[in-house]
Amino acid sequence: MTDERYMKMALGLAKRGAPWASPNPLVGAVIVRDGRIIGKGWHRCCGENHAEINAIENAAEPVRGSTVYITLEPCSHHGRTPPCVERLVSEKPARVVIGTVDPNPLVSGRGVAALKRHGIETRVGVLEDQCREINEAFFKFIRTRIPFVTLKFAQSLDGKIATSTGHSRWISSEPSRVFAHRLRSLHDAILVGSGTVTKDDPELTCRLIKGRDPLRVVIDSKLKISPGARVLQDQDRVRTLVFTTSGQDKKKSKLLMNEGIEVRVAGTRQVDLSAVLSELGRRQVSSLLVEGGAGVITSFIRERLADRIIIISAPKLFGKGTDAIGELSVRTVDQAIPLAIRQVTHKGGDVIVDARFIHD
Repeated sequence: MTDERYMKMALGLAKRGAPWASPNPLVGAVIVRDGRIIGKGWHRCCGENHAEINAIENAAEPVRGSTVYITLEPCSHHGRTPPCVERLVSEKPARVVIGTVDPNPLVSGRGVAALKRHGIETRVGVLEDQCREINEAFFKFIRTRIPFVTLKFAQSLDGKIATSTGHSRWISSEPSRVFAHRLRSLHDAILVGSGTVTKDDPELTCRLIKGRDPLRVVIDSKLKISPGARVLQDQDRVRTLVFTTSGQDKKKSKLLMNEGIEVRVAGTRQVDLSAVLSELGRRQVSSLLVEGGAGVITSFIRERLADRIIIISAPKLFGKGTDAIGELSVRTVDQAIPLAIRQVTHKGGDVIVDARFIHD
């Protein structure tokens, strides 16, 4: 179980790269000689050294003859940095243990093959599920070039996101709201509909924590949002991208663009969410957090565009109110949309369910 123990350490290091490594993967590396850790590293930021290079350069003694543990297959191509596998080969470790193969077509097995070709003992697949899980957004993005989509909302225990009068602040507890802001910081972009902007006037930043503010995205078919909305302010600090339709108010569009707001057309009568995801992918957005409202969340589910769902349920009952999720055309139980629950936690009395959509 020695390999598993050191790979677990490498996984812990890899997570330190979030969110700055994006759109690159989270990767950690540990170098071991005779049961002693002589070097550690992780990919700190996109464009900077990869994890194994940082571990090598941090090593307290020569790497030759050691065992190197890496959560993801070392790259074998020239990108913003030289191929990591070349550096590994030149350092001559006796053994390299890899968590999982890189799905990037430019790598995918080539790094492993290069190590073996140079006589370095190589083992692949140690804690593979965990190594894949921390990079689920990267794995989807590198295959499809569209972001990994997470839906998140807070609801009463009976599934309402607002009372019968439309009041919704605050359903969840303060610890849950801090959790939600941390979740924002881990995503490249955050998306809401115009209804949420009009009703709640959110800022969509990570003000409750120290973290990276994501790109703010608003879906607004008719450009109904007010130019004074908080989500449109402070463009020099946090950018906002508005998706609308060809039938939008042209004067309003010009007004917003004059204020430094980027407006993109994605559809004729309704905003095409698939087109939105494609455009975000072109902008290197590998992960998207969708926070509402109910119509937007329902559309992502109905169109099978969501990968993950996080539901924060507060121990409250509203009775009549706004349903968190709308019509999905489910007529019988066997037509229900299946989920795989990954984790259930508690914060401030709330229950947080983290699940993945099971797509065919």
